[in-house]
Amino acid sequence: MTGAAPDVTAQTAPQRAALDVPIVDAHVHLWDRTALAYPWLEAAGMAAIAPTYRMAEYRAETAGWPVVGAVHVEAGTAPGQGAAETLWLEDHLADEAMPVVLVAAVALDEPDSAAQLAWQASRPRVRGVRHLVNWHPDPQRCAYSTDLTRDPAWRRGYALLGQYGLSFDFHGFPPQLAGLTEVAAVHSEIPLVINHLGLPIRDDGLSDWRAGMTALARLDHVSVKLSGAGFIDAPFDGASFVDVLDEVLDLFGPARILAASNVPTDRLFASLDATWSAYAAWAARLTMEQRRALWGGNADRFYRIGIQS
Repeated sequence: MTGAAPDVTAQTAPQRAALDVPIVDAHVHLWDRTALAYPWLEAAGMAAIAPTYRMAEYRAETAGWPVVGAVHVEAGTAPGQGAAETLWLEDHLADEAMPVVLVAAVALDEPDSAAQLAWQASRPRVRGVRHLVNWHPDPQRCAYSTDLTRDPAWRRGYALLGQYGLSFDFHGFPPQLAGLTEVAAVHSEIPLVINHLGLPIRDDGLSDWRAGMTALARLDHVSVKLSGAGFIDAPFDGASFVDVLDEVLDLFGPARILAASNVPTDRLFASLDATWSAYAAWAARLTMEQRRALWGGNADRFYRIGIQS
């Protein structure tokens, strides 16, 4: 979900690494096309991931991996369906034995954002909010015509997150990281996590990404998700993004990186097995304690799941 359909590449042949630490998957999407509307799934190139995807499908896709918990991140429902998505997920997960918490959809620039945040915060599974604010100099890749990170109404909505004890998941392009840093620096009480490595799309050049991630990494309450590596360049190649992962590790350290699948969306680039195997190969350099943090402990702590408490 970047405001434009990513390039769909040939699926990488399935492979699976042996992982010796538990996984708390920090970024999962579920959807039921009969219950809610997901306009972005109607776009060209989305057919491979468009069918209904529920916990049964997620369990099958992650079979063989040591997943012990998950974080569902709002999945791009039609405007105004944020509360309906939370209610659907609560019903769908009612009999789920594995801990699953929610990052809900709230448009922070809307006049009633405070009421929406209060309602979401009252739901027992909700831990945070995401408002997909993609803005890019290329209008074909924009969800909004302006950069909301610099919009006063959006910043007022962001400031309310701390009042309701909610974290924020940021999904946007590198030119927006400077505006986000300004907001985050003022609101250290709001845990912030950058989705999908900050979308360091190599074709755009990495100068905005590098400057923005460097500034954000100076803020102790900011973390980053190890997911969406297929956006960096295509086709998916586990060796092609090692330089980017190395930079992220240098900036944030293993205590502020949250490994995630981003299924089923990341299947546009490669299978889950291929993606997580590539991440596991890269992370093998870390100590056991650091791998436990990156693959599960950090997400458990950030989203207050309580698995390891």
